[in-house]
Amino acid sequence: MIISWNTTNKCNLKCNHCYRDSGKESECELTTKEAKLLIDQIAATGFKIMIFSGGEPLMREDIFDLINYAGLAGLRPVLGSNGTLISKKTAEELKKAGIAAVGISLDSLDAKKHNNFRGYNDAFRHTICAMKNCRESGIRFQIHTTVMDWNKSEIISITDFAVGVGASAHHIFFLVPTGRGKNIKDELLNSEEYEELLTSIMKKQQQVEIEIKPTCAPQFIRIAQSLNTDIRFKRGCLAGISYCIINPRGDVQACAYLDEVAGNVREKSFDDIWKNSSLFNNLRSQQYSGSCGSCKYKKSCGGCRARAAYYNNGDYMASENLCLYSKALSYD
Repeated sequence: MIISWNTTNKCNLKCNHCYRDSGKESECELTTKEAKLLIDQIAATGFKIMIFSGGEPLMREDIFDLINYAGLAGLRPVLGSNGTLISKKTAEELKKAGIAAVGISLDSLDAKKHNNFRGYNDAFRHTICAMKNCRESGIRFQIHTTVMDWNKSEIISITDFAVGVGASAHHIFFLVPTGRGKNIKDELLNSEEYEELLTSIMKKQQQVEIEIKPTCAPQFIRIAQSLNTDIRFKRGCLAGISYCIINPRGDVQACAYLDEVAGNVREKSFDDIWKNSSLFNNLRSQQYSGSCGSCKYKKSCGGCRARAAYYNNGDYMASENLCLYSKALSYD
């Protein structure tokens, strides 16, 4: 099971798509003491991987202490970063703290496009240096790319780049328009582009040794099966089933793009929220409506629940409108 904690809302960049609208530190972010108690509860609940994300997690002063604490608690601590702050010294500190892997964002091989998307004119250079610093420090790293209409033709090339720089994986994120992402919803892929790109990605997985993982695009499971692509993943949308996220103030959500709150760790133990929240129990029931409910891939795909909510007035159990297969079912 995997959990992601947005350690802080503070960030040194102003990315166009940020679901947290990060920048300034939020009021009442979890303290070091509260964070360590949360880590203990997460480990006791049975989670295995803990992602320290943000904002930019490296802007949190106690981040190395917390990474070390998570490792000692029996969790596999990983970092999700924009990469611009991973100097050689920082990479060495991450290694010393016990980080298991680092995810570094790269959205284009064109420096100007990446910099524009990330809101910082030197983001690309720092990001490439971060990969080098992780590699030289012996830290496993992977590349994270957010798909938009202007970079969809680059995705396969970024996978090749990931192979070339020694990345262990390329995780490809299909945006749900929340936070600042609402301002760029016109740049998202349509259903045909979405299906075509997922097919290209799964074909590419047959050609490379590193892992390619589409995120917020659970239909990749169906496409992988149709192409006989060998993948280790058995389920598309994990939200509320084997994955959740915690924001800087302690609110627990099924995923970053689904605004519904299951509870707050300052008010209830994480274990109680995870096991008893109506949000999570609804998601685990898999009692979807419409074409997602009757789809033969319901158990393996599940549709993107955040996208279903966005396009269906908050109904996270509704059909997902972006899926071509779902659309075909609705016409039967």
